[in-house]
Amino acid sequence: MVNRFSRVVKSIKKLPKVSHSFFLTKLFCSQVKYARTSKVTIVEIEQQQVKLLMVNRKRVQNHIGGVHAIAAALLAESATGIVFGLNLPDSCLPLLKSMTINYQRRMQGDLTAVATISDEQIALLTQEKGNMVITVTIIDESGEQPIECQMTWAWITKRAKK
Repeated sequence: MVNRFSRVVKSIKKLPKVSHSFFLTKLFCSQVKYARTSKVTIVEIEQQQVKLLMVNRKRVQNHIGGVHAIAAALLAESATGIVFGLNLPDSCLPLLKSMTINYQRRMQGDLTAVATISDEQIALLTQEKGNMVITVTIIDESGEQPIECQMTWAWITKRAKK
């Protein structure tokens, strides 16, 4: 599926590789203001996989110095939303339907999120509406997975403007 978002990503990826993360992050954060506030960074972006980073800085910390629970949820939502949005037809509206997050242990240092979408899931996006779970894995600086996340994204056909 080629949509407006994926075309812009492809045009940015024609630039020198060193600039990809900067421009992709600027593009995303111009649309998702809280991601800009929390300084979510796009590390890598492909049609079926997205990798994001959140540095453990004062602005996103909780009372014990780790990344705050809601900031980690933002990272998971952002990663899954990007990979979902890259594959959704322009005629459809993406909607986060639910998120389930289980905090396993204290988060240590920076967080990296990797979200993926399968060929089978992409094929479902040709339907007028539906929903699916987008897989995301979040790893902290210890190399462990401090939280488990499940993000269910839905889509519906956009209504015609009157």
